[in-house]
Amino acid sequence: MAIYVVMAPPAGDKVEDASFVRDSFTWLGFLVAPLWLAWHRLWIEAALTFAVMAILSVAGERLGLEWAGSLLSLLVSLYIGFEGQALRIASLRRRGWREWGVVEAGNLADAETRHALEAGKESEEQPALPRIVPDASQARPPQTGMALGLTHTPGRP
Repeated sequence: MAIYVVMAPPAGDKVEDASFVRDSFTWLGFLVAPLWLAWHRLWIEAALTFAVMAILSVAGERLGLEWAGSLLSLLVSLYIGFEGQALRIASLRRRGWREWGVVEAGNLADAETRHALEAGKESEEQPALPRIVPDASQARPPQTGMALGLTHTPGRP
C-alpha cells in the first residue's frame, strides 16, 4: 500500500481539484533530476540542481577527479529521488495549498475514492459544540513581588 499526501486547493477552488502526492522514492527524479523538477514546475529547484550537477562535473574534470564529481552528482540525484515529493508538497504550500491529510491506498484511483468518501463524511452537518470559555472572575489575582530561587512563589510565605 502506498501513502498519498492530499493537498487541498486554496480557498475558493473546488475540493475535487485536490492534488495527490505519493510519499515515496521517485525513480524519474533520481534518473533525470532537473527534468523531473521542471516537469513538476519546480523551476528554481530544477535550475539549482542543474547548476550544482554541472559545477560538480566541471570541478571533477578540472581537478582530475572525475569519479568524485560523478559520485557527488549521484548524491544530488539521490537527494532528489528521496526528497522530490517533499519539494513538491512545499511548493504547493507556498502557493496557498493546505495539507488535507494522508490516504493509504494501492493506487491513485483508490486514493481518490477514499478521499472522496472521507470528504463526504466531513461535509455532513454536525452539531456545533458549545464553546468553553473560562470564567475570569474565578481567576487567581496576579502575584506581585520578585521571585527568587526555584521554589519561591511570590506573595506566599
